[in-house]
Amino acid sequence: MRKRSSPATLLLWTGKFSKRVNCCIPLHSVKMLRSASSQLIRQVVRYRSTETGFILERSINRVQLLGRVGQDPVMRQPEGRNPVTIFSLATNEMWRSGEVEGTGSEGDVNQKTTWHRVSVFRPGLRDVAYRYVKKGSRVLVEGKLDYGEYLDKNQVRRQATTIIADNIVFLSDHIQD
Repeated sequence: MRKRSSPATLLLWTGKFSKRVNCCIPLHSVKMLRSASSQLIRQVVRYRSTETGFILERSINRVQLLGRVGQDPVMRQPEGRNPVTIFSLATNEMWRSGEVEGTGSEGDVNQKTTWHRVSVFRPGLRDVAYRYVKKGSRVLVEGKLDYGEYLDKNQVRRQATTIIADNIVFLSDHIQD
């Protein structure tokens, strides 16, 4: 037998704002939604706002990169904007190619290096990154992806992908050759 649904009003917390939303949910679920552990579920699940008629949906833009710093950081302050610390980070991907099944012989080891541009805007983290991140350091960077466009010196429009760092974990005390 199917359980009955009834209209309920939920208070959705989206970080900075809360919003009351009318929706139809099974009665047995109402108690579950009131528990503290379900707050995360309510943020992620899809819901319909009765005021706007739009379907709102949470999404995630998170990146974790573990690699070595390619150059010492540079601090820039674009006109009218907050300062930013910028450095490059190399990540490596390794795989074997040419393995022959059944023979036990292993193929060649291949490696691909990908370079990432990391920007740090947060005031405290920006200063720490500028002071302590050094070329060759091994770091873990957590943040989000950002896509942008700029004009190069020849006035050609270019696209750039940047990691906006929220956290940096230093994994080496010194530079390794």
